[in-house]
Amino acid sequence: MMRNEAGYDLGITTFSPDGRIFQVEYAIEAIRHGTTAAGVKCPEGCVLVVEKRIYALQDPDSIEKIFDIDNHIGAAIAGLTADARVLIDHARIQAQINRLTYDEEISVTQLMRKVCDLKQLYTQNAGVRPFGVSLLIAGIDSNGPQLLQSAPSGAFWSFKAQAIGGGAPKVHEFFDKEYRPDLTLPEAVDLALRAIQQVVEGGKFDSTNIEIAVIRTDMKKFTRLTNKEIQEYIDQIPKTTTNE
Repeated sequence: MMRNEAGYDLGITTFSPDGRIFQVEYAIEAIRHGTTAAGVKCPEGCVLVVEKRIYALQDPDSIEKIFDIDNHIGAAIAGLTADARVLIDHARIQAQINRLTYDEEISVTQLMRKVCDLKQLYTQNAGVRPFGVSLLIAGIDSNGPQLLQSAPSGAFWSFKAQAIGGGAPKVHEFFDKEYRPDLTLPEAVDLALRAIQQVVEGGKFDSTNIEIAVIRTDMKKFTRLTNKEIQEYIDQIPKTTTNE
């Protein structure tokens, strides 16, 4: 994206004549250049699946795209990982403050609102820039499974299935065709994997470049799948669905 000729993108506090904040739009562009993350919720829980972009001499285990926030909440990211770490740390602190203050787990929506309040502050103060990252926050609370997405502007929405990152448009099309509200948790994992498979670059699709986490409704516990468990799910995907 080229710099705006009129200079309306030089400051985060400046609106363009047509009501746009270009720095926020540039942050959205950073997310589009990130790897793809997908989330699916079903009656049995929530699933987060992300693609990891790994370079030849890079240790795959050093790349983290899914984070635990509390026992019952996790998040997947797309965009600038350094920005994501700041927001994840903020979310973890807010979750613990809620436990200490009210002696109860924070709800997924309340947590997302606190994260997005911080994001919004970075769209109206001089000397800062918006966070160039989008979060998919999934968890279980008193309202059941929850899946929410945040934007750099501080807005957030709830979804049954959603994707962020570079391959999001193609994954959205896949979810529109394949998602069912009565999915079991293993079926939700399979659906998210097949969606991510559509956009994985380079043809490599195995446990080294895929990360999966689930939060089960009955246990209300964030759990990362091991490489062995991930590979077992991948091996079950029909060969006809491989990336074209």
